[in-house]
Amino acid sequence: MGMSTRNHYRVAVRTAGLLTVAGIALTACGGGGDAAGEGGDVTLRFSWWGSDQRTANTEEVIAAFEEEHPNITIEGEYGDFQGYWDKLATQTAGGDAADIIQMDLAYLREYAERGALMDITEVETEQIGDMLLEQGRSDGGQYGIPTGFASVAMIANTSVFDRAGVELPDDTTWTWDDYAQVTQEVAGSGDEAHGSMAPFEPVAGLQVWLRQHGAGVTDDAGALAMSSDDLVSYFEHLDQLAQDGTFPEASVIEEDRSAGVEQSLIATGGVGLIYGWSNLYPTVVEHAAGDLELLRYPSPAGSAADNGMWHRASMFLSGSAETDHPEEVQEFIDFFVNSETSGLANLTDRGLPANAEVREAVLEELDGSEAEAAQFLEDIAPEVSDPAPVPPQGAGELEDIMHRYQAELLFERLSPEEAGEQAFEEIESAVG
Repeated sequence: MGMSTRNHYRVAVRTAGLLTVAGIALTACGGGGDAAGEGGDVTLRFSWWGSDQRTANTEEVIAAFEEEHPNITIEGEYGDFQGYWDKLATQTAGGDAADIIQMDLAYLREYAERGALMDITEVETEQIGDMLLEQGRSDGGQYGIPTGFASVAMIANTSVFDRAGVELPDDTTWTWDDYAQVTQEVAGSGDEAHGSMAPFEPVAGLQVWLRQHGAGVTDDAGALAMSSDDLVSYFEHLDQLAQDGTFPEASVIEEDRSAGVEQSLIATGGVGLIYGWSNLYPTVVEHAAGDLELLRYPSPAGSAADNGMWHRASMFLSGSAETDHPEEVQEFIDFFVNSETSGLANLTDRGLPANAEVREAVLEELDGSEAEAAQFLEDIAPEVSDPAPVPPQGAGELEDIMHRYQAELLFERLSPEEAGEQAFEEIESAVG
């Protein structure tokens, strides 16, 4: 997940494209890099998604790696998140995937269990916590090395709260009732700002809600861990917030989903709170009219230890199972995640570094909103619970399913019961 912008978590579902991955073992005929020539020279392809800044950071890392490894050339391939997965599925099915692949949690198991990714055994992981490493594991292998981590979070525009004369809640003790109260006070203050947006990332919103109630979307084996009743209960929760005035009209929510960060209501001072991710925070701050602050999620009983939050691997580096150069692929991944040079080039763009020693070096260089986001992750560390299980095959469809039914609910075209039951049927079909 890169999570440096909101669009990185608007997963564009490409069912037909993903299904083509089933043909990997039969159609793949070799890795994308050039075979070693005279003198052992190797060329590897590296694919990633992200912003112009991420590309600049990545090219800096590549240059540093190539200087230390003059026999290895890295060719970059990059694009936007939504088109990335179509391209990767097509390349993989045709045996032409890049040697090194930036991978998202939602798709890791999909590709690993279809034989598209190599089991990474030669990358040093001693300085990477097991809670992060296990998010890159599937079927007994380590198919992704986390580059960094982030967390779900609420982002508050404190200037909106100040204008409305509403005190920002204590996020270590607030409940969902407190959340409803303060957001509805903001919405009713006459300031013309909305209280809160509905979850931009509906799967993340659902995941936290389920974790707070002793459930989850899926279990470790990839089977559904929730029932239709659980989903109905979640939609009843959202519906009640909408009916009571926490959320603006559904049309406003959908318009804000499509807006760039610069035009988003949280940045322009048109809403008090949004559901977000900790590493979205610096991007929003950069464009914000007003002061912002990261908050923990509310919980049912007002205990931060029970708010369902966790340190989520923001994204991974994986190697193609069909690469002709597995050793060199792992050399590059090792440099990328374990080198201080790489960490200082990336800073927090791919999450707060997963390697603890690199993280310390990066923390010394951070200031402003990036330092605030990093400090937030440090502050919640004693409270976070075990990570959510690695999503099963078909999980890439869940974001689209949950968004569609959340929208149907908020436009009042479906009741909570109808939305929950119909969404559950589609989710069951997607990951069953």
